[in-house]
Amino acid sequence: MSASSDFVPASLVSRFGAWIYEGIILFGLVWFADYAFDALTQSTHALMLRHARMGFLFLLLGVYFVYFWRQGQTLPMKTWKLRLRSKGGAQASWGQCALRYALAWLWFLPPLLALAAVPRPSSTFAVLVFMLPLAWILTYLLLSRALPRGQFLHDVLAGTVLERYAPEKPQRGLV
Repeated sequence: MSASSDFVPASLVSRFGAWIYEGIILFGLVWFADYAFDALTQSTHALMLRHARMGFLFLLLGVYFVYFWRQGQTLPMKTWKLRLRSKGGAQASWGQCALRYALAWLWFLPPLLALAAVPRPSSTFAVLVFMLPLAWILTYLLLSRALPRGQFLHDVLAGTVLERYAPEKPQRGLV
């Protein structure tokens, strides 16, 4: 793809499908990484070294995403035939991938920050802990309808595009 007008934007359904599949893969990655963190630090309780653990997992996820986005695709993106490119159609740069990773936290941070202001334990918190993240994720999904070419906000800000990608199949024949 040589120009930004040449790409076919990924549908919301395929992006969401890849997102769900990514969550399944990340569950395993985070579980094993957290287990390794506990083994290496001799943590005996989930809240021991809580901030170090969160920082470690944040960096681990960042390395995972930035590395694979720089290549163009994660495994779920390959499965759903999606590819990440820069707006100009070239391979996304390391900086764009890192910025996209940081900005992708817009999926989760606003409801988490709002929940931090709600007193605990309370019945209000119990209801909001389920409803607020769900409402925000749906809002973020629908926001893509108002943005150029249906891209997510973090893609627009990072200068990247998520496009449909169907790799050419090798010819099968006698020669």
